Amino acid sequence: MTYRIAVRALCEFTAKCGDLDLRFTPSPSAQQGIAGHRTVAARRSADYQAELSLEGQYDNLNVRGRADGYDPAGNVLEEVKTYRGDFNAIPANHRHLHWAQARVYGWLVCQHLKLPEVNLALVYFDIVSEQETRLQETWSAARLQQFFNQQCQLFLAWAEQEVAHRAARDDAARALKFPHAQFRTGQRALAEAVYKSASTGRCLMAQAPTGIGKTLGTLFPLLKAMPAQALDKLLFLTAKTPGRQLALDAARVLYPTGSAQTLRVLELVARDKACEYPQNACNGDACPLAKGFYDRLPAARQAAVQQGCLDQATLRDVALAHQVCPYYLSQEMARWADVVIADYNYYFDFSALLYGLAQANQWRVATLIDEAHNLVDRARQMYSAHLDQQRLNAVRHNAPAALDKSFKRLNREWNALHKEQVAPYQAHSQLPAKWLNALSACISAIGDYLNDHPQGMTGELQAFYFEALQFNRVAELFDPHFIYDLSLREVGKRRTSQLNLRNVVPAAFIGPRLASAHSNVLFSATLSPRQYYAQLLGLAGDTVWIDVESPFAARQLSVKVISQISTRFAHRQASVAPIVELFATQFQQQHGNYLAFFSSFDYLQRVAGQLAASHPQIPQWQQSRRMDEAARQGFLDQFTDTSRGIGFAVLGGAFGEGIDLPGARLIGAFVATLGLAQFNPVNEQIKQRMAGLFGAGYDYTYLYPGLQKVVQAAGRVIRTQSDQGSLFLIDDRFAEPKVQQLLPKWWHVQ
Repeated sequence: MTYRIAVRALCEFTAKCGDLDLRFTPSPSAQQGIAGHRTVAARRSADYQAELSLEGQYDNLNVRGRADGYDPAGNVLEEVKTYRGDFNAIPANHRHLHWAQARVYGWLVCQHLKLPEVNLALVYFDIVSEQETRLQETWSAARLQQFFNQQCQLFLAWAEQEVAHRAARDDAARALKFPHAQFRTGQRALAEAVYKSASTGRCLMAQAPTGIGKTLGTLFPLLKAMPAQALDKLLFLTAKTPGRQLALDAARVLYPTGSAQTLRVLELVARDKACEYPQNACNGDACPLAKGFYDRLPAARQAAVQQGCLDQATLRDVALAHQVCPYYLSQEMARWADVVIADYNYYFDFSALLYGLAQANQWRVATLIDEAHNLVDRARQMYSAHLDQQRLNAVRHNAPAALDKSFKRLNREWNALHKEQVAPYQAHSQLPAKWLNALSACISAIGDYLNDHPQGMTGELQAFYFEALQFNRVAELFDPHFIYDLSLREVGKRRTSQLNLRNVVPAAFIGPRLASAHSNVLFSATLSPRQYYAQLLGLAGDTVWIDVESPFAARQLSVKVISQISTRFAHRQASVAPIVELFATQFQQQHGNYLAFFSSFDYLQRVAGQLAASHPQIPQWQQSRRMDEAARQGFLDQFTDTSRGIGFAVLGGAFGEGIDLPGARLIGAFVATLGLAQFNPVNEQIKQRMAGLFGAGYDYTYLYPGLQKVVQAAGRVIRTQSDQGSLFLIDDRFAEPKVQQLLPKWWHVQ
């Protein structure tokens, strides 16, 4: 079997050496890099061949790529690298890698054009000054072939290992059996739909009830589909940490310890959770795990692929045993894993690692998008930006003198925006051109300064710089799917403001990412109505939507609408006493553990306080603001098989989804809100935009997202087919037919 590899990937495997060094270098963006390459090509002669496709063979290794350019007149093969700042600051190990790429391309072009020798040029293009720095060497074809063969030999053993692993993985997948005696109700239908979506290369939206075993029911069929569909990777993308753990658990059930090495599973975690020395900078002078990272990486990589399941703890053990950074070892292992379990941002963010690797290496991937109802809000956050003038002022007063002029100009243009503002909050149809020009100049000045003073990268200046870069990038994409607004506030006698670019329809970004995959499965207990998610996420027109049969019966869950109470803001104080009496009456009739969900901490505390005063015998515990993981676990630990009481939580928060309290640990829930977003100028502006785009402003902004949270929270009650419980929907609006149509079909609402 032939193993195919890109020139860049080959050289990164064989020629990277020395330290991991992430000291600040204001490297060009992808768009700037592309523009730089085009500028260089445009300066060349008419017969210059840009983006020259080349490939070569060594043993069973096929090496391919596109050389930046070949000039036949001078017999020069060029490798172009864009940069900004000080040319001499480019690390030596980076140049070593660049030369390796140039020499591999050099042999490929000699072979392709039957050349006895070729001039190799590294062309470093400064995107700011547009000046070229040229390094050139003359190489014979024989020497280049020798270099090419050496690189291939260094990779060949790994390639042969990968071919053998792929064959073993596919054989194991073909033989894989469902790990339980039978499927749960609805689980088989879900699995069949997932397998069919992979077979046809389509997108599937699967609405499946909580408790059905969605993780196993989606992972199993996609693993079965991998050999026939020649899938390179399966990407399991989650919104929250519990989703990653469920996926890891499912993988271990499908591939027990003895067979684990036939499937490589990798868990990716955020940098701040993986870093061993958070107080140190990421370079060999500051961090021992960055020193000589690339020299120790080969042994660490080889040890890692022997593990099978690389969860966070296992990968950390491997990394520390070889004295390399766990976070950057995990990024390397993303290249060699079969199943990667990661947060949404690793595939959908602007600079997403997994998407970038998939494109660069032309991987054939399938995605499983867990709890996909979260993707709308998460995507909106990824493609939005904001800048606060107060942060600018704080940075400006402590900034180096070299940046004073740029900061003053930006602040001056910022203050000018206030003259056009007629209300504290106002949305605008056009972006502020002069302010954006000042922002771009400020970004360039900060970048130049940080390039010359790498030690200046920490603190507020760096934070402002990255926020400014994000704002500038989003501004380039501004269209009717964004809202640009400005919020004024008085600070003493001074007026300051915050500028926001809010993405409200992420379809233009999510849709192409999904389309680049072979197949996609978006699954959740709440994906209704289908057009809401399809339109906001940019799903393909041939997307399949299924509503999976529930394994639960209506008799298991008593659903009661308490229509005598209104939880609207104006009626909130009046609702406290009747809600407290409802809680007390239900608790007296049936002792057990309950969850009570409210629209805000203030509302929660009012009811909890009144309950404690009038019914002190009822145990209670409350969610608090900004709970860390230990505090969240402590809240959940109160729900035991023998405990009794009411846990108070905010709807849409940490306890509204992704928690599992089966049996006697939870016998009921009270939902004292429709989950509607807060009524404020921002949401009203979004409602107007949704009305203009989709003709359903209120539904898209308030009703659908709100009821999705209600159904998710209610799904905490019935977790198994033996569970029994009660659900109280507290608000007169729950009695409206339009609202009840959006509730799960298996519920019998009283």
